Amino acid sequence: MPTKRQAEHRINEFIRGVDTVRLVGENVEQGVFPLAKALEVAEELGLDLVEISPNAEPPVCRVVDYNKFIYEQKKKQKEIKANAQKTIIKEIRFGPNTDDHDFEFKLKHAIKFLEAGEKVRSYVHFKGRAIVYKEQGEILLLKFAQALEEVGKVEQLPKLEGKRMFLIVAPKNKK
Repeated sequence: MPTKRQAEHRINEFIRGVDTVRLVGENVEQGVFPLAKALEVAEELGLDLVEISPNAEPPVCRVVDYNKFIYEQKKKQKEIKANAQKTIIKEIRFGPNTDDHDFEFKLKHAIKFLEAGEKVRSYVHFKGRAIVYKEQGEILLLKFAQALEEVGKVEQLPKLEGKRMFLIVAPKNKK
């Protein structure tokens, strides 16, 4: 009766449909053996025969303690997940008529974010009838992107979505 774990990998007598297997593992003579001989070797060592690569020709089986094998795999997955980089997106908001001083102030913040390795999503928010100045908003965002050219690269050019025009800038790869 297979448990939930045995559905993940075929082990011992659940390895079916093959005559020969490639045997690997510690303290084991490696090579291609008949399935019965491989099971016998695993049993002598008091370990399990675990099918690692069922699609290989012949299938690769490892002689190992199955519980320890599962534990090692979970540990590797956890480590991979921990090392995965999380993307942080910081937002900076402009109005269509943002003054130069405010622009410079927000530009300094954007530079800090990009140097810290975070993405910057800047947008111009159009209120009411201000949508008629969308060219001004686009010019503002392009000026912003040009000012950030040294520390970041444009990932998405200005694009109008509803009442907002977005621009996404990602940090340049560190050398």
